[in-house]
Amino acid sequence: MFLLIPLFPLLGAIANGVLGIHSLSKKAVRTIAVGAVGLSFAASVAALVELFRSAEPVLTRTLYTWIPGNLVHLAGGGAANLTIEMAFRYDSLAAVMTLVVTGVSLLIHIYSIGYMSEEKSCGRYFAYLNLFTFAMLVLVLGANLAVMFVGWEGVGLCSYLLIGFWYTKDSAADAGKKAFITNRVGDAGFLLGIGLLIYALGTIDTAGIASAVGKGMMSPGMATAAALLLFFGATGKSAQIPLYTWLPDAMEGPTPVSALIHAATMVTAGVYMVARLHVLFSFSGTALIVVSLVGAVTAVYAATMGLVQTDIKRVLAYSTISQIGYMFIGLGVGAFSAGIFHLMTHAFFKSLLFLAAGSVIHALSGEQDMRRMGGLKKRIPGTYAVFLVGALAIAGIPGLSGFFSKDEILTAAFASGHYFVWIAGLAGAGLTAFYIFRLIFLTFHGEARWTDKAGHELHESPRVMMVPLRVLALLAIVGGAIGLPLALGGGGWFARFLENSAGASDARISSGTEILLMLLSSAVAAASIGIAYFVYVKRNGEPARRLAEKFRNLYRVVSRKYYVDEAYRAVFVGGALGAGRVSAWFDAHIIDGLVNGVAAVARRLSRVSILFDGGVVDGAVNGVGRLHLAVASGLKRLQTGFVYNYALAVVLGVVLILALAVTIL
Repeated sequence: MFLLIPLFPLLGAIANGVLGIHSLSKKAVRTIAVGAVGLSFAASVAALVELFRSAEPVLTRTLYTWIPGNLVHLAGGGAANLTIEMAFRYDSLAAVMTLVVTGVSLLIHIYSIGYMSEEKSCGRYFAYLNLFTFAMLVLVLGANLAVMFVGWEGVGLCSYLLIGFWYTKDSAADAGKKAFITNRVGDAGFLLGIGLLIYALGTIDTAGIASAVGKGMMSPGMATAAALLLFFGATGKSAQIPLYTWLPDAMEGPTPVSALIHAATMVTAGVYMVARLHVLFSFSGTALIVVSLVGAVTAVYAATMGLVQTDIKRVLAYSTISQIGYMFIGLGVGAFSAGIFHLMTHAFFKSLLFLAAGSVIHALSGEQDMRRMGGLKKRIPGTYAVFLVGALAIAGIPGLSGFFSKDEILTAAFASGHYFVWIAGLAGAGLTAFYIFRLIFLTFHGEARWTDKAGHELHESPRVMMVPLRVLALLAIVGGAIGLPLALGGGGWFARFLENSAGASDARISSGTEILLMLLSSAVAAASIGIAYFVYVKRNGEPARRLAEKFRNLYRVVSRKYYVDEAYRAVFVGGALGAGRVSAWFDAHIIDGLVNGVAAVARRLSRVSILFDGGVVDGAVNGVGRLHLAVASGLKRLQTGFVYNYALAVVLGVVLILALAVTIL
């Protein structure tokens, strides 16, 4: 059954890609796209049911041998026969991921029917969306790193196509190229990591890697090198320091695309990969420390940029970078199930937030600047209600899904002794609560600041958009119950379910300490919301404006995203352009100079050759010819055509011969 999960979106992508662009109606295109993902979600549910019934915790199916056996020499001096199969693996981790990917994608596809109702390129849009879902499912279900890499590259390609969907806009086209190129940088590290695993172990099968590492067939140093190279690929795909800069610009794509990329698919690929290879990362130890530190720094760093953004989608973009950082914190401290748990809850509330932001933008006829919003609470109450649920969930308010997953990560960080990471995570939680309610208050509260045109056309989104929002709001409320902590009476079912495929955390603390940590993080979130309310509702943003004026240099640095884009442009883009200019000068002055110099010498030699050929060679040839002409001219006089002349010549010849003979004798 699990083989059908990626098959349906692939068929949908082919049907709409081949026929939908020119031949099918919009209704047919939407039916095919939504139906394909709906069938994939149904197959995911059926596969999960079968997994519960099966005695085997892992199901593997090989379709065919992709790359036949090749002898590879190993680092230890031996050799191995490397065969790469086109194979898929289904276990508890894959079950969670397929349900999240197909379920959230289905809701986004349905939402897109309303949001993209006026789009002319409907077939192309839904073909890309189906293809994106297919690529992510291949990544999730791949039984080895080669198959996983096909999906890895597939989501990278689809991100380029979807972010740059409105390719006639320069900003959208540039954003698509930026995402594609930045991800290629990380993918180079991923490929090197795969190569190093082949060199060290002779296999890239995920089960084979876990078995070989468990048997001590790899040195800790080699494991660290391979894990860090793979993690570098994850920083590109999951938008972590230093390869995060593409994700805010990805907002140039349609809002449903932003929800799909930022919530359930592409940005979680790196998190999934680290969890899938948890044995390798755990064996290294050093790699896990790097993962946790990068996650902690990114979580705080991205949250600070979310504080000053004015574009509603960009606030959520930096929020995504920050929340992915929390997932890596969970993985880095060894709480792999907690990282996946937050991946799942984040898919619910972040999809909700993006789609609700799309509902706001739709209501305001395309307006995205929060400075031109305000007072929308009463005008679009349905959107406000679901947006508020998403904001409460991401802020970590007790009872909602984000609270349980975030606090499980923070508790694991504290219990494992990673106190710096825990403090960073706690600070990030406070910043998250502040910037998300800053968004809420600027968008829905206070005085109306929209234009007359936007206000005249302001309306609630249609039912086809609101139903997915309500479903996601419900999941954002109750989704955390699946991972209810032991301290609150939970049975730790989610962690036990993932134990066979994602490992288990050894760190433990008392229930009392865990509850105190929850109370502390809840207090931090509540205080941040209170401050945001005071600043943006009670004082109408005046304290924020005064602070920005007082610390204008700091504000400028943060609002300009710490000038990282400018630095990258100067160092890497500028460096590449500079290298190109140097190469052009070298080509023009050195290479072309040599070529042109050789050509000039050749031309001069050719002139000498022409003179020699014309004066000497041709002169000799022509002289011989003239001599022959002169001789022939003289001889032709002997050819008179009269017989008596010839007889006379014969007689004279005979006489001459006889005379010579007599003389000689």
